[in-house]
Amino acid sequence: MNEIQGEINMQGKHITWHQPKISRQDRNALNGHKSCVLWFTGLSASGKSTLSIEVERLLFQRGIRTYTLDGDNVRHGLNSNLGFSPEDRTENIRRIGEVSKLFVDAGVFVLTAFISPYQADRQMVRELFAEGDFIEIYVKCSIEECEIRDPKGLYSKARKGELKEFTGISAPYEAPEHSELVIETDKLSIEQSVQKVIQFLEARSYITKMVDVT
Repeated sequence: MNEIQGEINMQGKHITWHQPKISRQDRNALNGHKSCVLWFTGLSASGKSTLSIEVERLLFQRGIRTYTLDGDNVRHGLNSNLGFSPEDRTENIRRIGEVSKLFVDAGVFVLTAFISPYQADRQMVRELFAEGDFIEIYVKCSIEECEIRDPKGLYSKARKGELKEFTGISAPYEAPEHSELVIETDKLSIEQSVQKVIQFLEARSYITKMVDVT
């Protein structure tokens, strides 16, 4: 054990968990709805950000307190010191998982849009949450379609070797095997994709089903 690790371990002995007087259940009751994390995972350009933004818009219209954590946005601040090595990708996801847990405890529907390419990392985050609080949504799209969309020109740069460790080209993407929901964005319109998420949440009573009064 080096000197720095020893100091960290020593400091850890003096850290105490302080129990708040306001619970998550209190916040959920105040908000009038449950809280959870919708974890959108998929290749770059698969539609994660677009889908999460539209789902959040509809939830917000229903009076549900929401917040979206987007991969690019988070790397501008909280994770600005991380690169794209496997180790940095894992730390990126670990931090987002912990932040998401705080949002859920605050009574908020948090939507995350991250490639999160490794199954082990997604499982690590899932284990932070109680049963039912983590909803993994696999935004499935063929790499061919992702390359056609390619709004940032990233696939083209990766093919030329200008981008190293790019998911789907020079770095792996481990597709989820047991996601709560799969959205095939190369087969569904954005409207159909959004409705599939909303219907899932309604069917499992995360949100109240809208009543048609017409």
